[in-house]
Amino acid sequence: MNSLRVYAIDGITPVVDPTAYVHPSAVLIGDVIVGPGCYVGPCASLRGDFGRLILERGANLQDTCVMHGFPGTDTVVEEDGHIGHGAVLHGCRIGRNALVGMNAVIMDNAVIGANSIVAASSFIKAGQEIPDGVLVAGLPGRVVRPLSDEEIAWKGEGTKTYQELTRRCLATMVETAPLTEVEADRRRIEIAGVIPLVDLKKESAA
Repeated sequence: MNSLRVYAIDGITPVVDPTAYVHPSAVLIGDVIVGPGCYVGPCASLRGDFGRLILERGANLQDTCVMHGFPGTDTVVEEDGHIGHGAVLHGCRIGRNALVGMNAVIMDNAVIGANSIVAASSFIKAGQEIPDGVLVAGLPGRVVRPLSDEEIAWKGEGTKTYQELTRRCLATMVETAPLTEVEADRRRIEIAGVIPLVDLKKESAA
């Protein structure tokens, strides 16, 4: 943990559970709490220099995501929350088992309901409340429709994959030098049963 980019401010130090994985290029400042089994990806920024930032058990915050909030606020990703690459969370609450898509922006006092999905590049305006179990998309974000059981199950499996990634990183990730050429028998990383939602729907329709 000594290699992490963690900074105290005003005497308040980030907290990282020993079972969480935080990439060394991520930055944690001040009032940040990373719970058990969480994953924080490369170049993520968690700036707890105004409000408190909380990742609850099993949540993931992927590459280049930003968490921040106004003074006196909590920005929370609840248990099993899933925050896609490049998303911005500011003073909001992401419900249990919800997914925020890549490059989406969730503004102050917004609440994303449990088991909901915010589509990539959506904008959820300040104070907006999204109900449980729906798909939200657009600028500004609007409820498109309820999610199917299949879609909610797909989201849950994706989050389990990131929880397993947390364990893989803690067990095997090391800084190293690159090879200078591709090995003749180069292995692939093998992760069974993980497919994009669009392909899952094609299989269901077939």
